[in-house]
Amino acid sequence: MSTLRHSGQSFSRTIAWCKHIFILFALVLLTSCATKPKQDYDVNYDFSVLKTFSQLSVEHTDDPLTADRINDGIKQALVNQGYVFKADNADFFVNYAFVTENKEKDSGLSIGLGSGTWGSNGGISLGTSIGIPLGSDTAKTQTIQIDIIDPADKRLIWRGNGQYHFDQGGEDKAKDINKTVATILAQFPPKK
Repeated sequence: MSTLRHSGQSFSRTIAWCKHIFILFALVLLTSCATKPKQDYDVNYDFSVLKTFSQLSVEHTDDPLTADRINDGIKQALVNQGYVFKADNADFFVNYAFVTENKEKDSGLSIGLGSGTWGSNGGISLGTSIGIPLGSDTAKTQTIQIDIIDPADKRLIWRGNGQYHFDQGGEDKAKDINKTVATILAQFPPKK
């Protein structure tokens, strides 16, 4: 009788421990969905002279809503950083591009739970596997690339990119775009 009681208590502790592990794993999985933005730039360029900007328009896009959101996000992020928008004769041009991809993702997660007692007469072990669905088989990932161009010779002086994941459009996607654009441009000008 005491062996069964001990086995039940051990199983309960194992379940509690596995819940903590699952929560930790879920948090790691969620934070891994966001990627750190990347940048590259002309190491010989004097970025301190840049005060005003102008935006170049995207000629062709299949997603005008996203294009407008990115354009607005760039303008707002640069204004928040102290740059002044100027339609003509600006110190630098800003251009951007974006691509949306469907990426495969795991459809489930298996967790093995186990408990056991060992006595003088041998051992008892119990194990189980639980499948936890994580949603659809694909996730949409959008990569945004922002270019800073010197207007005098039309050469690229800085490039940053980042990405975010989304399931559908609307308000949540608009917020994710603004956050991604602001995170990319937080690297501009580069800290040498």
